[in-house]
Amino acid sequence: MKLDRRSLLAAASGAASAAALGGRALAQPARTKFTVILDWFVNPDHAPLFTAKYIGAFDRAGLDVALIAPTDPDLPPRLLAAGKADAALSYQTQLYLLVDQGLPVRRTGTLIDKPLNTLTALGGSGVKKLTDLKGRKVGYSVAGVEEALIGTMLKSVRMSLADVTLVNVNFNLVTSLMGHEVDAVIGTYRTYEDIQLAQAGLKPVVFLPEDYGVPPSDELILLSSEAGLNNPALPKFLGALKEGADYLVGNVQPMLARFLKENPTLNDKLDIASWDALPGYFALDPARLDVARYTKYRDFMLKAGLIKTALPLDQYAVELTV
Repeated sequence: MKLDRRSLLAAASGAASAAALGGRALAQPARTKFTVILDWFVNPDHAPLFTAKYIGAFDRAGLDVALIAPTDPDLPPRLLAAGKADAALSYQTQLYLLVDQGLPVRRTGTLIDKPLNTLTALGGSGVKKLTDLKGRKVGYSVAGVEEALIGTMLKSVRMSLADVTLVNVNFNLVTSLMGHEVDAVIGTYRTYEDIQLAQAGLKPVVFLPEDYGVPPSDELILLSSEAGLNNPALPKFLGALKEGADYLVGNVQPMLARFLKENPTLNDKLDIASWDALPGYFALDPARLDVARYTKYRDFMLKAGLIKTALPLDQYAVELTV
């Protein structure tokens, strides 16, 4: 069949119209930007966040979520308070200090709802029980909180800080322990440094703070600014994060494969072992607030002299309806 120029123009016009309509039909609705500043560099602790991203949970919630690693681990809460992000990762143990300093932040979610912190010595060091630390050097990184943790643990076995020598090792926990600069350190994680020491054949002797008088705490939490508590995107984000946490339970290895593909520098024996060790520690309901836990830890911080005032709980943490 022969087509004249008029027919060709009409056909082209119809095709263009159909393409335009098809493009509109396939176009995705605009998503709301939501920025999360991580507590530090990307690592297996963040697995539920990345799982939510990989399975499209954030997309389904209408969110364009950016997960940003900070240049300094002290910055996330302050950037959040300054309006530079919608959420930031921090720690329950730090929350009370931040509020006590006047920072307008609240806990609105939980990523890891069990403590990871440990006090660790090396096998062969002669430290088999906590009382063996008498007269020994104990390394720490964070003044204040970690000193209070050590003091509480020692008190439970009728010792005090006067019975040990505290050494600030400036986050060099593993190297200072392996180099025998100290006899034990506090601040190692049962899902990371303790695994690292075991992989090195050093048979770590691990003491859990919650077994020695320290109230249990959420390890990794999500903060929102006071001004951001009414952000309609926040409940959507928490709902999507719950999807990620739920999915991760039965899909640990597929999510690890995706995570390592995106973060190849973490494809090593330690990070893989850490990923495998963490699923039991993740909060399955990130929005849920354990009121008793947060109240008890506030009172612990006050008694330890780490905060000046015990404010009402809603000045520290809230539970949003998701």
